[in-house]
Order: sequence, then C-alpha cells, then structure tokens
Amino acid sequence: MSGSPPQSEDQRGPGRVIFALDVDRRPEALAWVERLSGAVGAFKVGLELFVSEGPGLVQELVARGERVFLDLKFHDIPATVAGACRAAGRLGAFLVNVHALAGPDALARAAEAAREGAREAGRPAPRVIAVTVLTSHSARDLERLGLSGPPGEAVLRLAALARDAGLDGIVASPLEAERLRRLWPGAVIVTPGVRPAGADAGDQVRVATPAGAVTAGADYLVVGRPIRDATNPRAAAQAIGLEVARALSAPG
Repeated sequence: MSGSPPQSEDQRGPGRVIFALDVDRRPEALAWVERLSGAVGAFKVGLELFVSEGPGLVQELVARGERVFLDLKFHDIPATVAGACRAAGRLGAFLVNVHALAGPDALARAAEAAREGAREAGRPAPRVIAVTVLTSHSARDLERLGLSGPPGEAVLRLAALARDAGLDGIVASPLEAERLRRLWPGAVIVTPGVRPAGADAGDQVRVATPAGAVTAGADYLVVGRPIRDATNPRAAAQAIGLEVARALSAPG
C-alpha cells in the first residue's frame, strides 16, 4: 500500500489526484480550475503554461487556495538549479521538481534553496522531488541516450541518488512504484502515466490504472487527458478519486 502524504494534506482519494493543466493560456487554465476545484487535490503547472503565463499564475492559484505542483524539471548546473528552486520556493507551490540527471550536487542544493525561498516568502516549504525516467521513454530510448539496462533499473539508481541528496521524493511511472517504496519508504512518490482501464495511453509507454498505481505505492497521481477529454470532466475526476479511495481502504 502507498506511503502517506503529510498529515496536513488531504489523504482521501481526490486529494491524491493532480490534474495536469496542459494548456497555454491563463483563461483556459482558470476555467479548468473552476471546473475541477474540489474534485482533485492539486493542479500541475508545467512548461507550456509556465512559459506562457509565468509565475504570476502559480501565485494566483495559490492565493485561491489551490495546491500547485510546479512541474518544470530543473536540469542545469548546480548554481542555476539552486537559484530556480529558491525562486520556486517563494511561489507557494506544494511540489517542485528537478531532474535527477542534474547530479547529486544540484539535487542537494535544490532542496536547500527551495526551503530558503519559502522562508523568505513566509510560505510552507515545498516538497522537492526528482524526475527519474520519463514515462514516455522505453528501454530502446534509454539505450540510445547511453543509459544501460531497463527503465526500472535506471529509475532505482536515480531515486537512490535523490534520496541520498536529501530530496523529498521522486517522479516515476507507476510500474516502478512498488520497488521505489521498498527502496525509499518515506519518499513522496508522484506518478504520471495513470490511465483508467480502457483509456488511450497516448504517448505514455509505462502506465497503470489509478488503483494499480496507489496499491503499488504511489502517493499522488498526475492525470490529464483521461479527465480533460471526458464528456463530463468533473465526473471523470470524481470517478478516479473514488477508485483511489477504494484502493487505499482495501484490506492488505
């Protein structure tokens, strides 16, 4: 069964679902927030929306009482990663991610800098988590990138690097969640690549159902298209939350 998010956070099924705001304009993003507020636990602001609208949108969502996962996957030299994480810490996001391939020094400085930025702004410190292997990557992709072995092994190596650097958790596909939970019992595990049974996997190649992901050990599930493309997006989000809640309460 999955690890536990902080006690101050919603541990019900809907609280574990993060909706991906994969749009590029503020009005559309806010329309989705209005549509899904309360049916999901947080909203993910990624590169597309952040490049278009900037940090002000993150601050606006936080001011509205929404939790934000700032998904920018910082990957640069240690000083630059630290500076970016310090700035991110000031925004009020509850999750911020960096890429584990930035290396141990960058990861260690990222966690420290995010906490510093949050203190400067008088905000709670975000959880800083490391991206391991993208869920769109196959074994063949990793081979071409020069990373030996199957994706699951690369994920475990990078997760250990993040753990030892003092980060709070990792982003990984649901297929690795069970082994990650054994490797790092206290980690916050965030899984994209979540698809309800029968849904199109799109460009994701390592996927699982919502129930399968949390049973394997995931704390938070990032879901985009299965909600966004549904006839009734709010009902679709609620159904995923209910599936998660049932999986979390199942015996064993």
